[in-house]
Amino acid sequence: MNKIKVIAFDADDTLWVNEPYFRESELEFCNLLKNGMGIDEVTEELFATEIGNIPLYGYGTKAFVLSMIETGLKISKGKMNAKTIEAILQIGKNQINKPIELIDGVIEVLENLQNKYRLIVATKGDLLDQERKLKKSGLLKYFHHIEVMSDKKEEDYQKLIQHLDIHPEQFLMIGNSLKSDILPVVNLGGEAIHVPFHTTWEHELIEDNDLEKINVKELECIVELLELV
Repeated sequence: MNKIKVIAFDADDTLWVNEPYFRESELEFCNLLKNGMGIDEVTEELFATEIGNIPLYGYGTKAFVLSMIETGLKISKGKMNAKTIEAILQIGKNQINKPIELIDGVIEVLENLQNKYRLIVATKGDLLDQERKLKKSGLLKYFHHIEVMSDKKEEDYQKLIQHLDIHPEQFLMIGNSLKSDILPVVNLGGEAIHVPFHTTWEHELIEDNDLEKINVKELECIVELLELV
């Protein structure tokens, strides 16, 4: 990794806790509608709605709230009352206002690397939501650049690398999602290190045959990164 000039960090579930909050909100939503159908059925319906809405709304809490409302209307056959819609909106607001819980070791890693490499955040989601979380996290001072991407596919990383005026082999991505943080970067000729998080959104999972195509380093915790770079 001697060629590395830029180290990019994913945000959600790499720098701070995120996915567990979505699962808590999902359970609250399911409990609101459980009289209509079982929790597993509501969860499946919500997931299908979320995936269908990604091209329209992208990622993040606001997109999640819209998908919850749409799912509720589907399940209730258009009879969901205003009180339930208000409760769904409140679930979303509560999630947005959750405190930022940094992943163990993040500050130690950033403090050790900030004068050795150009550090950036490369995340996807809602711009306002991610900017808010970054500000609340207290981590902004460590980064030269913040990139909030509409998606994290090869073409999105290609644009980022060009913007940074570097070659792919000079770019290292750190993240918890094999699908969004690792595969696209490796396919472009960049470096990537996987730091799994204990909870992963189903949409971010990849097939075993895709995993077999890559030889990627995996760390148990982010602080182990300091032994590699």
